[in-house]
Amino acid sequence: MNLDMTKGSPLKLILKFLVPVLLGCLFQQLYNMVDTIIVGKGVGSDALAAVGATGTIVFFILGFMNGLTTGFTVLSSQRYGAGDYEGLRKSVGNAFVLGLIVTVIMTIASLLGMDWLLRIMQTPEDIFDMSKEYIVIICVGIIFTTLYNLTASILRAVGNSKVPLYFLILSALLNVVLDLFFIMVLSWGVAGAAIATVISQGVSGILCLVFLLTKVDILKLKKEHFKLDPIGAKIQLNIGIPMALQFSITAIGTMILQAALNLLGSTVVASYTAACKVEQLVTQAFQAMGMTMATYSAQNWGIHSTERIRKGQKTAMVLSCSYAVIIYFVVLAILPFMTSLFFDGDLTTVIGYVREYIQICGLCFIPLGMIFIYRNVLQGCGYALFPTLGGVVELISRSVFAFMAARAKSYTGICVANASAWVTAGIFLWIAYLFIMKDILKKDKERELQKKADI
Repeated sequence: MNLDMTKGSPLKLILKFLVPVLLGCLFQQLYNMVDTIIVGKGVGSDALAAVGATGTIVFFILGFMNGLTTGFTVLSSQRYGAGDYEGLRKSVGNAFVLGLIVTVIMTIASLLGMDWLLRIMQTPEDIFDMSKEYIVIICVGIIFTTLYNLTASILRAVGNSKVPLYFLILSALLNVVLDLFFIMVLSWGVAGAAIATVISQGVSGILCLVFLLTKVDILKLKKEHFKLDPIGAKIQLNIGIPMALQFSITAIGTMILQAALNLLGSTVVASYTAACKVEQLVTQAFQAMGMTMATYSAQNWGIHSTERIRKGQKTAMVLSCSYAVIIYFVVLAILPFMTSLFFDGDLTTVIGYVREYIQICGLCFIPLGMIFIYRNVLQGCGYALFPTLGGVVELISRSVFAFMAARAKSYTGICVANASAWVTAGIFLWIAYLFIMKDILKKDKERELQKKADI
């Protein structure tokens, strides 16, 4: 079930790896949407706004952890591509130890600072208590989210993108059942949605862990593999920390945007939440392509095949741009139906906000796809600095427009803030990719000339 991406057609390999990853991303997003839909229908628009008001904080915390765990497994992909299986096992053991340490620290820090975060983001008073109740439960379950992300990343590092999908489908179905039971039957409100999410993620994480340790021969770890290897740990931290910071920097920008949005009231917050859920669902293809290219580039970097990495990048861009154009028109056509999933009653006001967001941000789906492709290709090759700087560019652009939108109390300005962040970061990462590839190719030629001279 492991896929070696160092041989064969880049298009076929990318598609073979991409499809299960995409389905996994969609199911993960779907059970996040289920929380939102059931909360909106079963509890009310205030509860929907409460969950939406915590979305950027969740992204900030879990994005940081996801960046770390993904960074920890880049070394695993490189060693797998190079055929260094003992080195692979050491890197996986390191990833587990490092992941546990960071998870404990992050859980404690997030719980202690949550009240302050909600206040500084100007969370409306009428939804403050519900927002805090929801986010605290999510933070308690950080260990389960990290467990799934880490084990799934390890499996993808060795080319196995199917097993994480199977367990995620099971988790998504379980989440739906628990949502309905906790909210509709037990009337637990937003707490029920959070508990359902934590339990579902815990199940998928534990199942992935059991499979990884018992069914994947090259990943059967021994006690000595869990002893921190200083050299490997340094490499993993050098990649993981910048990737985590890049997620956090992006999240800070969305938190600033959320603070500006909160000034417009709970109805606008609820509408924006629904619009973002629709956008996040249809843009999962870009995230899946990014994850695919991280594994593809890392494995080929392990055998020093720069040309294959470049061919894979070009293939990924063609697929991504084609999808971006098609999905923009599709989502506009089905938008009334998608919006009706979140709200009861008259949708006249709500649909206007949702449509405006999709119309503005959808025009920038192509640069959004560029962000995921170029960022992950660079990270897969071990270059973490430029993707982090790309996050800084995104933060600056989003923050500037968010501040202007806050002063003008403009919903349009908030929509433009997201779109501008995608455009500026996408262009920056494209230029960074061209610069780094040029440098790598130059070094490759110098090595070839040196080999010939030695002969």
